[in-house]
Amino acid sequence: MKNLILIRHAKSSWEAPLHDKDRPLTSQGMKSAHLVSSHISKFLPKTYTIWSSTAERAVETAMIFAQNINYPLESIIYKDDLYTFDERKLEKIIKLESNGNDNIIIFGHNEAITNFVNKFGDVYIDNVPTAGFVHIEFNSESWDSINKGKTKKTVFPRDLK
Repeated sequence: MKNLILIRHAKSSWEAPLHDKDRPLTSQGMKSAHLVSSHISKFLPKTYTIWSSTAERAVETAMIFAQNINYPLESIIYKDDLYTFDERKLEKIIKLESNGNDNIIIFGHNEAITNFVNKFGDVYIDNVPTAGFVHIEFNSESWDSINKGKTKKTVFPRDLK
């Protein structure tokens, strides 16, 4: 079995004239990241690896989640390739993973996340919201052969308020 948890970065700021990759979280984004991350521990596999896009908003979201689930910050793997809005590129990155790693949590971006969960999950989600958590389980021994999986759990900020 392979387990993939996709988490869309929390709400980011458009206020400062920054490059897209440098946009930080808003205070609401921070609150939502804390809210969701404080409700997911019971849904996580026993062991897992965390990957994050190198965009500031994804990094900040990953750090908030890691702190709240007691995952060592220095163990987060930052991947420039995860700064993508294309689900085909996201799929390619995931399918290149070694098979020794059965459980991955990825912090990334829309449209890639929503389109990926709709392609590979069995529950249609109109839009994975910011700070949204989607767990898909694949009945596969290797990442490169994943296909339609089972959407095991979603946790969205609006469900917790």
